[in-house]
Amino acid sequence: MKAPRYWFDGSRPPLHARALARVYGAASRLRLKFVRPRKVSKPVLVIGNLIAGGSGKTPLAIAIVARLQAAGWTPGVASRGYGRDEAGTPRWVESVTDPKLAGDEPVLIAARTGAKVRVDADRVAAAKALIAAGCDIVVCDDGLQHYRLRRDVEIEVIDGLRRYGNGLLIPAGPMRELATRSADVDFRVLNTGSATDVKAEFGEWPMRLVTGQALPLAGGRALPLSRFSGQRVHAVAGIGDPERFFATLRSHGIAIVPHAFADHHRYTAEDLRFGSDLPVLMTEKDAVKCMRFAGERHYSVPVSGELPEAFWIALLDRLSNLR
Repeated sequence: MKAPRYWFDGSRPPLHARALARVYGAASRLRLKFVRPRKVSKPVLVIGNLIAGGSGKTPLAIAIVARLQAAGWTPGVASRGYGRDEAGTPRWVESVTDPKLAGDEPVLIAARTGAKVRVDADRVAAAKALIAAGCDIVVCDDGLQHYRLRRDVEIEVIDGLRRYGNGLLIPAGPMRELATRSADVDFRVLNTGSATDVKAEFGEWPMRLVTGQALPLAGGRALPLSRFSGQRVHAVAGIGDPERFFATLRSHGIAIVPHAFADHHRYTAEDLRFGSDLPVLMTEKDAVKCMRFAGERHYSVPVSGELPEAFWIALLDRLSNLR
């Protein structure tokens, strides 16, 4: 679903949206009164955001899992697997798992990290399964509002361009919870994307999204993005903020024909037929769903989240006390 313009453009939300936002807020407060957090036997680190839609959680989750592995941890990732078929069926996820059954982001995380990934609507059950499989820390991707699982460390990811929009609750605004919730988390990470003019505020850790390669979906050697500089390409993005991906390609001097799809869009071969024989560059999250019908001119553009070394020192120090 595309976000309403009034979430971010400063215009006044319609009356019915403001009324429903009050209902949403009341229902959320009532739900929290009856939640009894369940603790598991290993540390739980939760990554999430306060607004609906993407803000950069998955690149951060991949970066954190990789850094934990380098530090000697055996992390496992728990996810709901948004939009997947048979959502009530728990699954182990590997790089070759069909995204229709697991969700696009869990498949991407499994492919990039090699970590154990479990999708389950019940995050407590997912965490227990990961621990039973040998994981000594559970990383929850997009789990900030899943209060049934008690967490030891919370990380909020903030979109550096959109931030909290108009600051109102769904559907009058993008907020899943009020902005005051941000004061309760342990770390606040600001996703600056590839922009150089987005600055972190006090108490925020900047995360830059770095990319430089295009990977052929049909197999073969990676190409530097500079190879496409000065060329026209079709750019495909079915993520929370497609313009962020388009801006990244433009920053490499690439002339794009943009094709924005809804977040978590399920692609068919027809979606990628644009009537011209230009290269097609897409996000990693889109690529995992297009592998079956990809041709020689289809490329994935991977991104990596880079954070200050001081962030990793602070995070690992916090986690060392939980071992």
